Amino acid sequence: MRAKGAYVDTSVLGAYYCPEPLSAAAERALKKLRVPVISPLSEVEFASLISRKRSLGELGAGPARQVLDLFESHVAEGYYRRMELTTEHFLRARQLIASPGSTLVTLDAVHLASAITASIPLLTADRELARAAKHHGHSVTLVK
Repeated sequence: MRAKGAYVDTSVLGAYYCPEPLSAAAERALKKLRVPVISPLSEVEFASLISRKRSLGELGAGPARQVLDLFESHVAEGYYRRMELTTEHFLRARQLIASPGSTLVTLDAVHLASAITASIPLLTADRELARAAKHHGHSVTLVK
């Protein structure tokens, strides 16, 4: 049975679109979702990830462009539901960062705040982000 939806962070997108050890697990996790949700932050971070892979020589210019084009076409075709970010998301992220025992960094806090605000689980391959989500009492699936 497919889960209704989850907020998909950049670590899962990177594993899904680029060959790496977690690629198969990321694909299985995404296929279980009826509604994978991303935000504009996900799109910017994904472009940054691909740029970094290109700079490090992990992806050539052509393959990097193909990955970005494929992701952009998936977004345009509605494969992902794009959640708009508002001031509420950033205020919630600030609260998460400032809470006792929090180890969240800025962008991870915005991803987690987005999932919390939408009342949907978080799907991540980032162990620290998964740990933070659990610390804040939010539902999370760690792709491993």
